[in-house]
Amino acid sequence: MKTSDFYYDLPEELIAQTPVEPRDSSRMLVMDRKTGALEHRHFYDITDYLNEGDCLIVNDSRVLPARIFGTKEGTGAQVEFLLLRQIENKRWETLTKPGKKAKIGTKFIFGDGLMTAVVTDVTDEGNRIVDFECEDSIYEVLDKLGQMPLPPYIHEKLKDKERYQTVYSRELGSAAAPTAGLHFTKELMEKVRAKGVNIGYVTLHVGLGTFRPVKVDDVTKHHMHSEHYEIPEETARLINETKRNGKRVIAVGTTSCRTLESVAKKEGCVCPSEGWTDIFIYPGFEFRVLDGLITNFHLPESTLIMLVSAFAGFDNVMNAYKTAVEERYRFFSFGDCTLIL
Repeated sequence: MKTSDFYYDLPEELIAQTPVEPRDSSRMLVMDRKTGALEHRHFYDITDYLNEGDCLIVNDSRVLPARIFGTKEGTGAQVEFLLLRQIENKRWETLTKPGKKAKIGTKFIFGDGLMTAVVTDVTDEGNRIVDFECEDSIYEVLDKLGQMPLPPYIHEKLKDKERYQTVYSRELGSAAAPTAGLHFTKELMEKVRAKGVNIGYVTLHVGLGTFRPVKVDDVTKHHMHSEHYEIPEETARLINETKRNGKRVIAVGTTSCRTLESVAKKEGCVCPSEGWTDIFIYPGFEFRVLDGLITNFHLPESTLIMLVSAFAGFDNVMNAYKTAVEERYRFFSFGDCTLIL
């Protein structure tokens, strides 16, 4: 398949700039993946489609407020740092803008001296390896100084940092939110449990590579970025029991999907596991775990729309996206969602 096969026209005004309130009032396009039939609902209707004994698998990763602004020692020039990956406690791989001001050995100051940093190396991709110094934990400093690393297509400033976190987030480490979970409120989670639906947790720390465009014409030639994941024993047991009982495993988001299918492909089953995955799911992929998927609307020609097409069928998905544009759904991170069963 060609990357261009996954293109669709999206008017810019349909890219959601702010989240809706309350969270669960977002619209939900429900798709039958066997027939392609569509229904227009709201996310608070989700329990109508869940059965007792089913399980939802959610990604409990929490987004780091990883965008910070420092001044260059000596000149006072401002440089933006985006923390991408922790190498050691206070040593991080970062994206810096403008990069030419962040040469090896250069020192930067943050928050009137609350934290300092020295560039120690440059990666092949041009990212900087930076050693930070601060009295408190670096996470405490980021909480005070950092901004949420919103995707490049969001231009509005986020008023409340927690609106770019799921209500069940707990494991710090993501550079972007697992956005399908943003639609859940704590009250809706309780309604789901009250119906006899189980909720299991996995962790996959979302990297900025999730926004990296596919630059090759032949889909199969694209190389995915690598992300760290963990499936605890309790979740693995829940998934296997659900399958044995003939009930459905429904992933909340492409990150949960990639975690489950990575482990099933590598291990031959769903078992407690921790590691790194660069799994690339596109049409033709054989799903071993998933029976359903909750996911937002994704960018044209992205690896994520390819994943959804692999699960629900290319024609079904492209028709659903065309319908969503016609019906004025809101797209991307703060937008509406699809439920595919």
